[in-house]
Amino acid sequence: MRYVQHRNQHLRADQVQLLTVRGGGFPAPSATSRDDPRVLMLRTLFLFLILAISSGLGPATAQEPDLNAVLERHADMIQRPSRTTIGPVLDDLAASKAPGLERFLENWREKLVWQRESDGRFFYVRELEGDLVMLIDPGTGEDVGEIDDGELKNIKPNSGVRAMIASTLVQFQLSDPDPERRMQALNALERSPDASHLGVLRGAIESEPDPVLKARKERLERLLTIQFGDDEAARIAAIESFSRDTGVDARAALNPLVTTRIEAHRQVPEGLNVARTLVPGRDIERQAAYDLLVEAGEARPIVPTAARKQALIANIEDGRVGGVSVSELSTQEARDRAYRALAQSGTVPDLVTDEEEEAAVDGFVFVEVYNETNPAITDAAQEALGEIDQTVGLYQVADLALDGLSLASIYFLAAIGLAITFGVMGVINMAHGEFIMIGAYTGYVVQQIIPNYTVSIIVALPLAFAVAFMAGVALERLVIRHLAHRPLETLLATFGISIALQQIAKNIFGTQARPLTSPEWLDGALVFNDVVGISYIRVAIFVLALVFLGLLLFILNRTRLGLEVRAVTQNPRMASSMGINPDRINMLTFGLGSGIAGIAGVAIGLFAKVTSELGSGYIVQSFMTVVVGGVGNIWGTLAGAGMIGSLQKLIEFFNPSNTLAAQTYMIIFIIIFIQFRPKGIIALKGRAAGD
Repeated sequence: MRYVQHRNQHLRADQVQLLTVRGGGFPAPSATSRDDPRVLMLRTLFLFLILAISSGLGPATAQEPDLNAVLERHADMIQRPSRTTIGPVLDDLAASKAPGLERFLENWREKLVWQRESDGRFFYVRELEGDLVMLIDPGTGEDVGEIDDGELKNIKPNSGVRAMIASTLVQFQLSDPDPERRMQALNALERSPDASHLGVLRGAIESEPDPVLKARKERLERLLTIQFGDDEAARIAAIESFSRDTGVDARAALNPLVTTRIEAHRQVPEGLNVARTLVPGRDIERQAAYDLLVEAGEARPIVPTAARKQALIANIEDGRVGGVSVSELSTQEARDRAYRALAQSGTVPDLVTDEEEEAAVDGFVFVEVYNETNPAITDAAQEALGEIDQTVGLYQVADLALDGLSLASIYFLAAIGLAITFGVMGVINMAHGEFIMIGAYTGYVVQQIIPNYTVSIIVALPLAFAVAFMAGVALERLVIRHLAHRPLETLLATFGISIALQQIAKNIFGTQARPLTSPEWLDGALVFNDVVGISYIRVAIFVLALVFLGLLLFILNRTRLGLEVRAVTQNPRMASSMGINPDRINMLTFGLGSGIAGIAGVAIGLFAKVTSELGSGYIVQSFMTVVVGGVGNIWGTLAGAGMIGSLQKLIEFFNPSNTLAAQTYMIIFIIIFIQFRPKGIIALKGRAAGD
């Protein structure tokens, strides 16, 4: 017993020492109070209190929310969701941030959530043999047991609920570690923006590590601020940031701010955001103004003619209606008289007279009112749209110039061979377009043999030159040389050969268009913005035209063949006396021009239909290019192609619905141009000038 008392005394001493240390200043117990039971009880209570507080101040283990518990709270709403009631449920789910929530929302949206009818719990399922399915816990993703599928009910939200689920998913997807999912979320937001997305998007901008995606998020945030923002200054700042932006999305966000409606008021109320006041008869038809009053209940409706006719038929009695014989109702005046008689008796509504209609319209003020109620917002939007229109106009000019340059490069390729032939030999070759066709069909045949489109194009270009070159040499040797200095017979002969070559192509390849497929790296377009862009095929043709321009300049200015060609072009007799064989030069020149036409055929076939009539569509433009530019001059052909291509695109811009009219206007312009400058833009000295 004495041992036990001694042990208890030491224990009390230890407790007092602990209390002294943790209490921070309790005095040591005196000898007189050490054994007082009340003091001992008080000290013990203090000890337990301090221990409880100290344990509460320690690190707490946060428990993750249970997805199943959150789902059970809203089981009825999830089971029978509607667009009007599902919002608070989705907000509570998003606020819980429970593990597995994102996957649950995705499965719910895709109708892959099932509810067990016995207890109302939600699961995913995996099909087993027969009617059995494996239940998967939505919170943990673990298998929880097998069940017959007849005991489950599939949760199928309608399209409205699915759209709201998709909106809730955005906040998870915008911060997903996978950049592809973040991009998909941005695409979804751009397709169907909503006011609820604005706050979520703002919160996801700062944490975005990808600079491209961050720029897209910032742009989209400004667009949503314009549409759904509450702060006037922020909306105006967002509007002004798009003042010179040509993006379609910017105009789509700004245009609704300046949409208007027409209202009629006896006196325009204060605070109405009025765009302009309309004067009936000038800004709005009087009939339309009266109809607006009828819709507002401020005027009597006009009885339609068909309704008046039916009323007359319904009130015929003893061959008369309204005191007027049926036989007299052959005129509108008689029918109106009968109808007014019925109206005076109260049988039918009275007609609205012109005086009544005019008085009603004159008694109201008609105004065009912005749908946006804030004048500062509409003023900023109008100013931004005005600057955008100016910018778009400048870009349209640039795009038009780019289109004209592209078309000019095509005409240059098609006409340069004709320019060389015509300039050296003075031959009007009406079969020049068929050499373009030969080149296009050569490219098609090569692609049937070589399936790799890149390799086939590389092979087709020189092969098309070779085939067309040989065809041109054959034509010159067999026909052209025998008709020298007889231009009319040459024209008729080459025209007949043109028809013959077209028929041969039809017999070999058929009348159906054949594909000449461009390589994958030529797919798509070089897009500078939403206004200016050009296809990669057109860019490639432009580059090809530049290459041939440089190549021809090198041949004509740096080679012996070029020297002889220029000599024969300027003075064939003097060239012959200097030992140059004009017949050989004519043959090589004709073959060179035909070969270039073959290469042009491959280029044109990449974007046009390859048919037997392919070349005939370019022969007129080729001749116009040569004549306008200057016969036999490469620089003249280049200038002519630029002029013809730009002019055609300009006319098509002002008359886009009628390309035939554009062609007609262009030909008329060229005829007038030739009257003032018959030798073309760059006249050639020598034989061509003398001729």
